[in-house]
Amino acid sequence: MLIQILKHTPIWVFCLFFILLSLGFLQSKTRTVNRRRVITIPCAMLVLSFFGVISAFGPIYAGLLAWFIGITAASWLGFKLGIIKGVTYSKENQTFLIPGSWIPFILMMALFFTKYAVNVLLALQLTIVQSAEFIAVVSCLYGCFSGLFFSRLLVIRRAINK
Repeated sequence: MLIQILKHTPIWVFCLFFILLSLGFLQSKTRTVNRRRVITIPCAMLVLSFFGVISAFGPIYAGLLAWFIGITAASWLGFKLGIIKGVTYSKENQTFLIPGSWIPFILMMALFFTKYAVNVLLALQLTIVQSAEFIAVVSCLYGCFSGLFFSRLLVIRRAINK
């Protein structure tokens, strides 16, 4: 069955997978980033997770509420725990020095595989995908992944005031 699933997966999904692998690997290295690049990945993940909920389940209240709760909870928790440490800001260059971390890589892969699995379940037309519990859990997961990326943005931006 796994071979059949992979055979029916569009080529662009594999391309996206390798792009995310590359982006995640780059995040594992210490790098200097300007303000615009700091917000790119968190904003992209927010948009992608929102459209993930909408495309999988439609604009239903329970899914969007669970997504929002996931974002809010993960953003708050990630910010309070300081999910990223050692960020410095250069006022002269207006750039951030961000230490490498495997957390973005793990989050990107978790989001990719969650979305892939949900789309497989939708394609198989299993009844579970229509249950309120499934919709709430998956939507909340999408929100949590995005919320953790957003919390990284908040912690990085906090370095400006140090």
